[in-house]
Amino acid sequence: MQTSGQTTESQVADLKKEGCCVVFQETISTTIKEKERPQLMSALSALDEGDELVVTKMDRLGRTQVEVVNRIHDLQQQGIHIRTLDGLINTRGLGKFAPVLIGLLSGLAEVERSLTRERTIESIQHRKDTGGNLGGRPRTSIAKEGLVLRLRNEGCSYRSIREQTDLAVSTIRRIIVEQEAVAV
Repeated sequence: MQTSGQTTESQVADLKKEGCCVVFQETISTTIKEKERPQLMSALSALDEGDELVVTKMDRLGRTQVEVVNRIHDLQQQGIHIRTLDGLINTRGLGKFAPVLIGLLSGLAEVERSLTRERTIESIQHRKDTGGNLGGRPRTSIAKEGLVLRLRNEGCSYRSIREQTDLAVSTIRRIIVEQEAVAV
């Protein structure tokens, strides 16, 4: 997962220096779903029980903390060891403590998911209570809508109205159509 201009050469060299005989690499956006990451999918499908998956950093295993923890958990369940070159994880070295660590990480990921959900709900409720923006396009002011309708009634073209109000033609059209629908 590299940004434009970055290469995987140094990561591949580090992995080979660690004794990895098969290296899977891809340069891809972090916004891509994991199913659209062919090299990651190939690497995971090539693993058998007892194998060790070595990655440069944990974030190479998924886009989010939850994906990474779930992937580590799934690999552990299959008897596959995981090691990061930055030393953060080495499930083979942890021995019988590895499932405890994975359980702890899973619990922390669940707590993070829950906290994120709570913060989102609280934020939406606060914006509703205070009249804040809930997303979407901001509503055109009543005064500006009145100006659009007045200019149109005076015979101004959409282009002329756009130049005088700095509104998009689609917004001008919407205001006029809504007014015509109310008048009917």
